[in-house]
Amino acid sequence: MGEPVDRADWEAVAAQLGRSPRALRAVAHRCPCGLPCVVQTQPRLDDGTPFPTLYYLTCRRLGGLVARMEAAGVMQEMTERLATDPVLAQAYRSAHESYLAERDAVQPLGTKVSAGGMPDRVKCLHVHVAHALARGPGVNPFGDETLAAIGTWWLPNPCVSPRSEEGGNGAGCGD
Repeated sequence: MGEPVDRADWEAVAAQLGRSPRALRAVAHRCPCGLPCVVQTQPRLDDGTPFPTLYYLTCRRLGGLVARMEAAGVMQEMTERLATDPVLAQAYRSAHESYLAERDAVQPLGTKVSAGGMPDRVKCLHVHVAHALARGPGVNPFGDETLAAIGTWWLPNPCVSPRSEEGGNGAGCGD
């Protein structure tokens, strides 16, 4: 699933991450500005090391906004809600199972560990946001909830400038 990664996408992701991307497989979601926002990675790195994070958030601006929510401690409150809301807990378990099935369809890792603390706790909102963007609304409840709380992250301009043909290294946005 996703779009093939061309040279411009690879360069945009490298600029977003500030390093060369690893295990890059596809562009799973694009920001409205057209740049990659979420990539799909191979379940194993080139050296064979398991890399269970199938969907990886690359948008610098969105990643910063998610980090602010994490710093505010919302993951603890989300985890506590799993114990008291059986509908939410089932939706989260379904997100976990979906994630495993998608990753195992690419390459089975032989583990029931998905990402972001699923299915029993909320550990990393970045993973949940990436999953929600890659798969669409209704798949990952905490990804959807986080995106709703953040709102329109892609304005006023892209998070990075594409590399120039003269060899520029991509500039950050004017946040």
